[in-house]
Amino acid sequence: MRRVHIEGGHLIDPANGIDAVQNLYIAEGRVLAIGEAPAGFTADTTIDASGLTVIPGLVDLQARLREPGQEHKATIASECAAAAASGVTTLCVPPDTEPVIDTPAVVELIHQRTEAAGHARIVPLGALTHGLDGQQLSEMAELKRVGCVGVSNARRPVSNTLVLRRALEYAASHDITVFIQPRDPHLSSEGCVHEGGVSTRLGLPGIPASAETVAVAQILMLIEQTGTRVHFGQISTARAAKMIARAQHDGLPITADVACHHLHLTEMDIGYFNSNCHVQPPLRSERDRDGLRAALARGTLGAICSDHQPHDADAKLAPFCDTEPGISALETFLPLTLRLADDGILPLPDLVARLTCQPADILGIDAGRLGVGDRADVCIFDAGQHWSVDSTQLLSRGRNTPFDGWELQGKVTHTLLDGRLVYGA
Repeated sequence: MRRVHIEGGHLIDPANGIDAVQNLYIAEGRVLAIGEAPAGFTADTTIDASGLTVIPGLVDLQARLREPGQEHKATIASECAAAAASGVTTLCVPPDTEPVIDTPAVVELIHQRTEAAGHARIVPLGALTHGLDGQQLSEMAELKRVGCVGVSNARRPVSNTLVLRRALEYAASHDITVFIQPRDPHLSSEGCVHEGGVSTRLGLPGIPASAETVAVAQILMLIEQTGTRVHFGQISTARAAKMIARAQHDGLPITADVACHHLHLTEMDIGYFNSNCHVQPPLRSERDRDGLRAALARGTLGAICSDHQPHDADAKLAPFCDTEPGISALETFLPLTLRLADDGILPLPDLVARLTCQPADILGIDAGRLGVGDRADVCIFDAGQHWSVDSTQLLSRGRNTPFDGWELQGKVTHTLLDGRLVYGA
């Protein structure tokens, strides 16, 4: 393995309490030293990071890469390359691929394709129920054995409460985290936007905030009974965040994240049927957005994810409710998070923690840290560089972004995975 010297960068590593200009020395894919060079160290590669910020590689809790099954939208290779250019070194993928991640064979296929791509690390979630059908429990223990970091039913709620209880009990018996995107299927029904003034004005079927809060309440009651470790993904309402905060205060073993776009956009950004703003859960009210920001600042929401969902062009060309939901979000992930520091939501080191060590802790993986001996996943970026989002220039195969034309600040210059340079601008 090559020896790397990252020289003169502003190193921010929240897990180890580092926030200073420091040299970083890497060997054998691990951090060898910080500050002073070890005796006899000779670098094969030196990266001049003067004036740049050095942080652990980002850990993204929710990214759909479309492979296997929807390679016409994107592939593991294309999206891992986009991730590397965005400073993301670890991607957690949900199980709603085609075929579903409910057998060791699919997990092995993903691992093989990831190794061939070589730009990022993928950690899969296994299916909570077989085929995500909500009826028969999956072989969770076997999925954990082959490398799944948790189980989930993705965007398909388990409507049978008894099955959900049994699934939580099974997961708890094998110390497996259950990842849930809370949604009541009956309250959300055929809705495609937040239920409110905008849905009424546009004549679109709405999804009430209660579709999320009712699901959260149900799951919290089951967690009290089963003791299962649960992560709530992509929380979109201020009320749900408050419910989670109360449960955390009461000692329930739960964590939660928020998708980056829900911290910036609201239902008003839909304008006149902008299908790039069609997401699930939907963009909520300004009050919800501000409540999510407050919950992030309090620590209720311990991580920010990209919720990356690349689409082909045709997927966004139908009438609004008939378009496919989702945003191509990897390449705006870091700069949109940096904007939260400018908005005074959290200091930069705290935001870095929401992108690195805290999501790594949720997944239970060795990532998100740059202490001596830690895995050398590194993101280097120019915090002062301004750039405009141009959807036609995205490295992701998906060009579906509502941030097209936005001026952002912060550009990744280098990304290292296990000490190996996988992106260098």
